[in-house]
Amino acid sequence: MLGVSRSSLYYRAKGTSQQDLSLMRELDRQYLETPFYGSRRMRASLERQGMPVSRKRVQRLMRLIGLRAIYRQPRTSHPAPERRVYPYLLKDMTITRANQVWAADITYLPMGRGFLYLVAIMDWHSRYVLAWRLSNTLETGFCAEALGDALDQGTPDVFNTDQGSQFTSREFTQMLQEHSVRISMDGRGRYQDNIFVERLWRTVKYSEVQ
Repeated sequence: MLGVSRSSLYYRAKGTSQQDLSLMRELDRQYLETPFYGSRRMRASLERQGMPVSRKRVQRLMRLIGLRAIYRQPRTSHPAPERRVYPYLLKDMTITRANQVWAADITYLPMGRGFLYLVAIMDWHSRYVLAWRLSNTLETGFCAEALGDALDQGTPDVFNTDQGSQFTSREFTQMLQEHSVRISMDGRGRYQDNIFVERLWRTVKYSEVQ
């Protein structure tokens, strides 16, 4: 009578299985050791550890947690098509002082019954983490909250991110513009720009979280 199918009314989404969670934790651990591994080498690594799994499953789990092999390729980021992408401003720039360049990145944290997303904002010169936030979704809000906390402490000359939809959103970029911050976004082939924050992720995940 209401035009609602019975199957949709009673459907309950399935959670992530414990086996998939175990595989995702191992994929994430291996990625921090060898970020250049694609799905083939990830699958081989799992098999060497007694965790046989198909390559298709490895590809699905890597997509789920946002892992992508770091190497030069035609397109490494996928911004929302309707949003503006800003030019990369850090080429040949020498970082000599605090608040010259800030950067933000997002990573996945394995939990006992699922996973969370962590965003951190770092000063490139001091490697100091200015702000961070956790979220169980990849919505823009938690990134904007972290940015607000960081801007309460100071203002950078340049703010650099990848071209992810959280960082190209109007909410995020407008906050930077209101503080007269120049916005920089990684372009093609800028695979080395996350080295500093990857070191942070390694420490957080395997010295603090697990």
